[in-house]
Amino acid sequence: MIEVLANRMRAILGPGRVISDRQELRTYECDGLAHYKVVPALVVFPHDAAECAAVVGACAQAGVPFVARGSGTGLSGGALPHADGVLVVTAQMRDIIEVSAADERAVVQPGVINLQVSRAAAAGGHYYAPDPSSQQICSIGGNVAENSGGAHCLKYGFTVNHVTGVQVVTPDGELVRLGGRAPDAPGYDLLGAFVGSEGTLGVATEVTVRLTRQPETVRTLLAAFATTDQAGAATSAIIAEGVIPAAVEMMDALAIEAAEAAVRCGYPAGAGAVLIVELDGPAAEVDAQTEQARRLCERAGAFEVRDAADAAERALVWKGRKSAFAAVGRISPDYIVQDGVIPRTSLPEVLHRIGEASAARGVRVANVFHAGDGNLHPLVLFDDAVAGEAERAEQVSGEIIDLCIEYGGSITGEHGVGVDKARYMPRQFTADDLDTMQLVRCAFDPDGLSNPGKVFPTPRLCGEVPGRRTGAHPLQEAGQAEIF
Repeated sequence: MIEVLANRMRAILGPGRVISDRQELRTYECDGLAHYKVVPALVVFPHDAAECAAVVGACAQAGVPFVARGSGTGLSGGALPHADGVLVVTAQMRDIIEVSAADERAVVQPGVINLQVSRAAAAGGHYYAPDPSSQQICSIGGNVAENSGGAHCLKYGFTVNHVTGVQVVTPDGELVRLGGRAPDAPGYDLLGAFVGSEGTLGVATEVTVRLTRQPETVRTLLAAFATTDQAGAATSAIIAEGVIPAAVEMMDALAIEAAEAAVRCGYPAGAGAVLIVELDGPAAEVDAQTEQARRLCERAGAFEVRDAADAAERALVWKGRKSAFAAVGRISPDYIVQDGVIPRTSLPEVLHRIGEASAARGVRVANVFHAGDGNLHPLVLFDDAVAGEAERAEQVSGEIIDLCIEYGGSITGEHGVGVDKARYMPRQFTADDLDTMQLVRCAFDPDGLSNPGKVFPTPRLCGEVPGRRTGAHPLQEAGQAEIF
C-alpha cells in the first residue's frame, strides 16, 4: 500500500520531493521534543496549496493517516509522525505572498519563518507581534497549529489574536478558506476552532495575519532580585497598578547561569531571579510607566534595576532570555521543556512547590517563563546516561503539570498538548468535555486521518460510543510505532 502511495506522490510532486528511504526518513522521526520518536512511512514536500491538497487527497483515498510538519520546533510531540503514515512537510512553502501596510495585513505560506514576517513588514512601519523564543526558526504554520504565544503575548495576545484568515486543506483533500482579511468573519468561528487545533482538523496552506504598528517608544528594564518570591511579587504589583507591559519575563538563578554560559548576557551577579519588563507605546506614557515599574520593582526588593540605554543593550537583555532553552544544554546533557499556566498571583507558592519536588527527586529545575501571564516553562534537567534520572525527571515534570491544574491553571499555555500531555487531559476536563471536543474533530475528520493520536488521551474512532477514559498515554496504549 505504501509503495503504491509513494508512486502516486512522486507523480504529484516529482521524485525529488518524496522520501521513502529508511535512513533518510529517520531525520524526521521527531519534532523538538526528541523524547518520542517514530519513523514515518513517507515524507513529502509540497510547494503550494494545490500540491498539498493533492497529497492529502491521495492519503484520504488510500485511507492512510498524515501528519503536517513545519520547521519541526514544536515541544509537545505535535508533529510526531505516524509509523504507517505520510509526513507532509510544509517547510518549503515559504513565499510571502503579500504585505499590505494600508490594510495592516500580510499573506504568507505556512513555511514562512515567524521573524521573516516582521522583517518584511518593517519598511511599512509594522511588525508581527507573536514572538515565540524560537521565532528565528519556527514557522507560521506551526504557530497556527499550536496557537503560539511568546514574550509579548501579555499585551498583544497569542497567534489566534493575529490570524484573520487561513486557507486549509481539509482531511478529505478539499481546499477551503476560513475567515479572510476582515477582523471578524460572519457565522461560526471556524477560524478560532482551527487555530490551535494542532493539525487535527487539516493543514494550513496560506495564512493571513494582522500586522501591528511599530510603537513610538520601547523601554526595557532588567531588575535583579535575591529570590523568585520578590520577582513574583514585583510582577503582581506592576499589573495591579494598572500598568500592562508589552512583556514581563522571569528567569531564576539556574536559568541565568545557563544563559551566561551560552551568550554572556551580563545579568547582575548574584541574582536569584531577574525580571525583564518591557514597555512600549507613546513616549510620554512609556516614560511614566517605566518609572512606575522601576519603583514597584525596588519596593519588592530589587537590588539593581537597569534601563537599557539603546537598541544594542535591549537586544543583549533579550538575548539571554531568548537563548534560555537552548542554553540549558550548557549545564545539563538532557532536559525536558515543560509548559503550563497558573494564576499570576500564585507564582511564589507554585515556584516553592516546584523547588520541593525538585529536591525530593534529586532533579534540578531551571525556571524561565512569561511571568506576566503565569505561563511557566520549567526546564527539568537530567542525564539520560545515569540510570533512573530520566524517570525521575518525568515524575517531576508530571508533578509540575498537576500543580498547574491544582492552582486553577492549564496543562499548556502555548506548546500544545500533542502526544506528551494527552494523558493529562482527563485531569483538566471531564469526560463530557472531551467527548464534545471529539465531536468537533470528527466533524472535520470523520475518518481520523489528520494527525491521529494527538491531543486526546485515548485513540478513538469517530462514531464510537463515548466512554470514560483511563488517561493512559497513547504511546503506552498503542505502542510507540502505532499511534492511532
